[in-house]
Amino acid sequence: MNLADLRRDYRKAALDESHVAADPLAQFRRWMDEALKAEIDEPNAMALATATPDGAPSVRMVLLKGYDQRGFSFFTDYRSQKGRELGLNPRAEACIFWKELERQVRVRGTVEKLSRTESALYFASRPIESCLSAWASIQTAILAGRQELEQQVDAARARFRDQIPLPTHWGGFRIVPTEVEFWQGRPSRLHDRLRFRRAGEGWELVRLAP
Repeated sequence: MNLADLRRDYRKAALDESHVAADPLAQFRRWMDEALKAEIDEPNAMALATATPDGAPSVRMVLLKGYDQRGFSFFTDYRSQKGRELGLNPRAEACIFWKELERQVRVRGTVEKLSRTESALYFASRPIESCLSAWASIQTAILAGRQELEQQVDAARARFRDQIPLPTHWGGFRIVPTEVEFWQGRPSRLHDRLRFRRAGEGWELVRLAP
């Protein structure tokens, strides 16, 4: 089945309460598997919104690097704008949009840092150049020009050679969801929206108007 057929089938099929998983993480896994099957470019790209303590928002694209019953994980420089904002206001919302399948997932919740062990395991799996960039770039800091950044990369390469340790200023965050909304595009803008909201140890499922 090609992508056009998949998209057509998903638009025809209702996102019905009786057919979704009882747990939003299980439902997300189902949709992610289908996005991977459809060979969508960067299926784990997500918009991440954070805010200062007084409510000034900021949003940017990051990559979802893990998801399980604990939540949704991504990695960054803790000194970045998002890192600083999450340190002061540990709440966030993320949105993953699969345009080709007319699907969207929104995740809202509190945010916690991953353990250093979890961050180190992921860091060790990255390409060497990506590891060097974590040391070279003070994310969001003002640069005099591109040459300054390249010089910092060269300095990091000379310092570490092939053994690049996890920086203390770099690691993962996890969004611990309190709400997860699944959106399925349907004809005539009569889209399906199902929202899971944390209720004690379980989840409350409701349908929202499109």
